[in-house]
Amino acid sequence: MKQYLSYSTGRRKTSVARVFMKKGKGTIIVNDKEFKEIFTRIDHETIILSPLRVTNSEDSFDFKITVKGGGISGQADAIRLGIARALVKYNDKFREILKKYGLLTRDPRMVERKKPGQPGARKKFQFSKR
Repeated sequence: MKQYLSYSTGRRKTSVARVFMKKGKGTIIVNDKEFKEIFTRIDHETIILSPLRVTNSEDSFDFKITVKGGGISGQADAIRLGIARALVKYNDKFREILKKYGLLTRDPRMVERKKPGQPGARKKFQFSKR
């Protein structure tokens, strides 16, 4: 673990991403695979690479990421937050840039819990007057 420059965690909905950053050529490995194998949609790729593009450090660091829980979009957002936090730990000057683009803000939205006496979180059973 000493070989890594920075470690951070990113979360979104029920997804948790552990991000390990070291100097390198810009490779991103997610769950022992190239990240483009897992995140095939272009918008997910854009989300994941956005902290690196904003700080002009796309080809400067290698990332080893483990991500669990949730779906693909939640995992992509968790990875984005983890990468942004790792960059700030490495160089505090990145903080101002990343903050400006809203990349250091954790999205607090979670699934609302199901309430007792109802079929779902908001849905109610059909009302009958008689």
